[in-house]
Amino acid sequence: MKDLIRSILLEIGEDPSREGLQSTPERVQKSLKFLTSGYMTNIKDIVNDALFENHETDEMVIVRDIELYSLCEHHMLPFFGKAHIAYLPKGRIIGLSKIPRIVDAFSRRLQVQENLTTQIANCLQETLKPQGVAVVIDAHHLCMAMRGVQKQNSFTTTSSMLGLFKNDARTRSEFLSLIRGAISPSY
Repeated sequence: MKDLIRSILLEIGEDPSREGLQSTPERVQKSLKFLTSGYMTNIKDIVNDALFENHETDEMVIVRDIELYSLCEHHMLPFFGKAHIAYLPKGRIIGLSKIPRIVDAFSRRLQVQENLTTQIANCLQETLKPQGVAVVIDAHHLCMAMRGVQKQNSFTTTSSMLGLFKNDARTRSEFLSLIRGAISPSY
């Protein structure tokens, strides 16, 4: 990968041997490996033994304002924002720290926000088998801000609603009202 990065530097008119760029190929390689580490992440390893039988609650569990950073698969430029996730337990719950780890596993891949939202929701649905899952992501895309349309203050909001969140308007409304203050933050 380092040789490819050196070639890219040459292609854009830079001198990879100049002082500020000598270590750039190695730094970019390390950076890209970290930013795409989700490909090497196994969800079962993340969840591990953090699923717990619990028949005492079937009320909504929300983890909101989960920071996320990803790379747009079209331009390999960053997009970043927050995820808001809820589920309605049906006999088991998950350790709360596992939800942001699942977000990281999927966001640390080349992505489009629409797929990221659905992948997180489907993963939680398959893992927990709850009454429903809701995921809302609000993100700022540098591929729109730095190039192309150059709209620096735009945000994209996506949602995936499964189970009762999709089929029951009251449940969906409750979730959306509970995260309302978190959507469209100013960065």
